[in-house]
Amino acid sequence: MNKIKVMPIFGTRPDAIKMCPLVLELKKREEFKTVVCVTGQHRQMLHSVLDLYRVKPDYDLDIMREAQTIETITSDVLEKLAPVLQKEKPDIVLVHGDTTTAFASALSAFYHKIPVGHVEAGLRSYDIYSPYPEEMNRKLISALTNIFFIPTELCREQLRRENITENVYVTGNTEIDAVKKYTVRADYDIKSIIPDYDENWRLIFVTAHRRENLGAPLENICMALKTIAQKHRDVMIVYPVHLNPAVRNTVFPLLSDCERIKLIDPIGPMDAHNIIAKSELLLTDSGGIQEDAAALSIPCVVLRRETERPEGIECGVAVLGGTDKDRIVKITDTLLNDKKAYEKMANAKNPYGDGNSSKYIADALTEYFTKNVGGNKK
Repeated sequence: MNKIKVMPIFGTRPDAIKMCPLVLELKKREEFKTVVCVTGQHRQMLHSVLDLYRVKPDYDLDIMREAQTIETITSDVLEKLAPVLQKEKPDIVLVHGDTTTAFASALSAFYHKIPVGHVEAGLRSYDIYSPYPEEMNRKLISALTNIFFIPTELCREQLRRENITENVYVTGNTEIDAVKKYTVRADYDIKSIIPDYDENWRLIFVTAHRRENLGAPLENICMALKTIAQKHRDVMIVYPVHLNPAVRNTVFPLLSDCERIKLIDPIGPMDAHNIIAKSELLLTDSGGIQEDAAALSIPCVVLRRETERPEGIECGVAVLGGTDKDRIVKITDTLLNDKKAYEKMANAKNPYGDGNSSKYIADALTEYFTKNVGGNKK
């Protein structure tokens, strides 16, 4: 069989964290020729990941523009990716997750009659406006996908409800690969990020930036964080604040005067995963950090009304906190004060894989192309 030309395409930092382990696995294998394309969104955050994994893109679409919108992201990816696909003619395009970049890349591949492989397929919240636009993105990507790499059996069932049963592979989640193989280090020095770190502090790691939480929900989250810091004098809250002005213009005015809330710029996966590993509790609206919580056995309060990762809720490592200030504070108080409740969550079994997802995806691709010579048959 000729080499299979695979083109992973990704643009955001979370997608890069999950796709780079797969890129490295594909590049190790003789049966693949791997051509990496990035879209260049949030360049500073993206390149911190690429540098960590030593992944050098073959193409950079450079779509970042001031005040970009989901409309401009979609149109820019379609316009700039087309000549790349025409030149390279990959046997398959790989997209990850539920970003607008992933949807637009899958659509462009379809326009060029190139098969699509969807990494982290099958997630559903069943609310098309939450997360927005991610829930609809992932449904649209499914309609364009030829081979599905899914984290869990629940994802298989959710695809089955949509009559998707062919070429579905349970691989676990590549986020676990990133945490277990590439980023968490026993000798990590947290003082490189928090110079006045005291080991007696109980760390709470926070992220909150999702589009549906902008405005009043994010304000409620911030007020909950302030209350938690005031009530628990041994707690230090670390909050890397997204570069989106709509996030920063809410967070900094509300929290910058709080002594034990450290507002820092976004950090790379090495720093983030190691600080998470040293944390007692995670508060997040991020999907990837829900997976980190399970991988590292750290209780997680999900700052959303629902999650497309219900496995974490079901296994007990995560709990829905929503965006109501009082509910967030109540749940956090319980986990900080009730050792039994905390240990019950911390001892939950990780449902997201064993850290070998990239290997399983590469194996599945080889099988797929063995069955479908040239990759152009569904």
